[in-house]
Amino acid sequence: MSSAKSIGNNHLSQSVRFDQLSLSPGLLRGISQAKFEICTPIQARSLPHSLNGKDVIGQAQTGTGKTAAFLVTVIEDLLRNPVTDEHYLGEARALILAPTRELAIQIGHDARTLSRFTDLSIHVLVGGIDPEKQLSMLRKKPCDILIGTPGRLLDFSKNSNIHLDRLEILVVDEADRMLDMGFIPQVRQLINQAPRPHLRQSLMFSATFSSDIERLISSWTDNPIVIRTEKEDLATENVNQKILITTSAEKFKLLHNILLQEDLGNAIIFANRRDTCRSLFDRLKNLGFKVGLLSGEVPQNRRLKTLQNFKTGHVKLMVATDVAGRGIHIDGVSHVINYELPEEPEDYVHRIGRTGRAGEAGTSISFACEDDAFLLEPIEGLLDKKLDCSQPPAELLIDVT
Repeated sequence: MSSAKSIGNNHLSQSVRFDQLSLSPGLLRGISQAKFEICTPIQARSLPHSLNGKDVIGQAQTGTGKTAAFLVTVIEDLLRNPVTDEHYLGEARALILAPTRELAIQIGHDARTLSRFTDLSIHVLVGGIDPEKQLSMLRKKPCDILIGTPGRLLDFSKNSNIHLDRLEILVVDEADRMLDMGFIPQVRQLINQAPRPHLRQSLMFSATFSSDIERLISSWTDNPIVIRTEKEDLATENVNQKILITTSAEKFKLLHNILLQEDLGNAIIFANRRDTCRSLFDRLKNLGFKVGLLSGEVPQNRRLKTLQNFKTGHVKLMVATDVAGRGIHIDGVSHVINYELPEEPEDYVHRIGRTGRAGEAGTSISFACEDDAFLLEPIEGLLDKKLDCSQPPAELLIDVT
């Protein structure tokens, strides 16, 4: 993306209010109802460009307002440019691609919140939900904003139930995760059905951008504005990061005692594998903890119910893999516990970004044992700083009763 214009952290130093951005009354009312007043840094830096029709590539940590940054642009553009000719059902005006079901559903919820005082119609297409029900909704209402995961969207496209040839805005959220999960061939098929880059607006957002995804995005955008977050800001200042040196045999007793002794509101516990998550879930549940499980093996309807229970406080602990956890956008998460260090350093950024959101303080506790301590160095390289490591105090290593 060397030919694109790049904007660093200091491009805008003063606060920007949403009511200063000349937005449509219906959208402003939705923003007010959502209790948004002051733009976050990524919103303040991107919106002046995206609202003027520029392509934007935005890098910012999870929890800093990326979703609202592109949704405000999408909604405002569609309101400024109403349809004046015949539009067929299933003919999307804006497409938002997300790597996971949970994230797509969360984006859909946020889009409906912001557009509630407009007549825009929003459709969410994800796997794990009856496609006939989704098709029935598509046949009832126009498709202003289409949100979904690549696989389900491609299925609907192949059956000619959605059409992307008149797309006005394309959004790719969590672009690096798309690459990690092997979705790029499906994403490319969908984008190839849309108008060429110079005939649409394209917005690409992620917490991290690998060199591979940068090359792909260069072909999907037209002279984009690139807004980057500096390395030292990748890990939020609101998160107190702790690395505890332990052994694999001591990990569970350490986790158990932390859950008993720490002042937890609610916490997300990350592990790398589904079987590890299942084991942790079963053991914690047997010990009497109110715990939920988010992994690829859990049916979609149960995952949605578990997320809702976590949001409302009926479940205090959530055990999750990175793929399933990517869709958790919940304020008030007090702790993130990395039972295992992630194999990809970027996932550390995404994980700890689940806490310390919306200006609140958060705590990240990571276990480093003999099997994964070597993963610390790449994480420190990404953050461009050393992480403080310590031995856990003796009281955290007493046997689980």
